[in-house]
Amino acid sequence: MGVREDARRIKALSDESRLAIMLALRHGEKCACTLMTELGISQPTLSHHMRILCDSGLVSARKDGKWVLYSISALETASFRSMIASYTKAETEAAGAGGKENS
Repeated sequence: MGVREDARRIKALSDESRLAIMLALRHGEKCACTLMTELGISQPTLSHHMRILCDSGLVSARKDGKWVLYSISALETASFRSMIASYTKAETEAAGAGGKENS
C-alpha cells in the first residue's frame, strides 16, 4: 500500500465517533441498531461512519435478513498495526543499531 492509502486508513480512526464504534465492537459483532442505541447516534450518522470504517477495511459488515451486523476485521487491524509500526520505527531500530542518531 502507498502513502495515500495509509492516510485514508489513518483518517478512518481520526474521528471520536469512529473510535467509539471501534471500542463498541471490541467484544464482538453488533447490529447497527445496537450501535445506535449504545452510542446515542442516528441511523444516518451511523451509516456515514460505518461506510468510512468499512471502506478502510478495519470493519466488516454482513447482512442477516433485514439487519446489518458489524465486526472488527482481525486481518485488517493486524495490517493496520504493522503499517503504523512502519511509520513510527526509527531507522536505527530497523537496522538493529542501538547507537545514537547522527546529528
